[in-house]
Amino acid sequence: MQSNDYIKLQVCPVDDSTSSKSTVGAANLSFIIRDEDHTLGNSLRYVIMKNPAVDFCGYTIPHPSESKINFRIQSKVNEDSTAVPALDIFRQGLVDLKQMCSIVLEKYEENVKSFKEMETN
Repeated sequence: MQSNDYIKLQVCPVDDSTSSKSTVGAANLSFIIRDEDHTLGNSLRYVIMKNPAVDFCGYTIPHPSESKINFRIQSKVNEDSTAVPALDIFRQGLVDLKQMCSIVLEKYEENVKSFKEMETN
């Protein structure tokens, strides 16, 4: 059973060669996602890489016995030296993946229903 202080997602601070470590507005971030494996890692990486603002996205599973993902996002720096925050990219990737899964589930359920109707005739 999980305690109240259990953290499923951890955003790791970035040392951007300044004296402060920050996550808000950072163009490059690392995340630790607990209790997940390649199913989420690869799907989320694929969706996030489709975003044109992303320069790099990757994940690793540190050890097969650990059920956590180390996830990294680096966004592109624009000509005006700005970049989309990696946290925003991560959030949008989760939303996009959820929408994709909803569409797949809807199509699957339609086809199962159609198959069962065809089978009864």
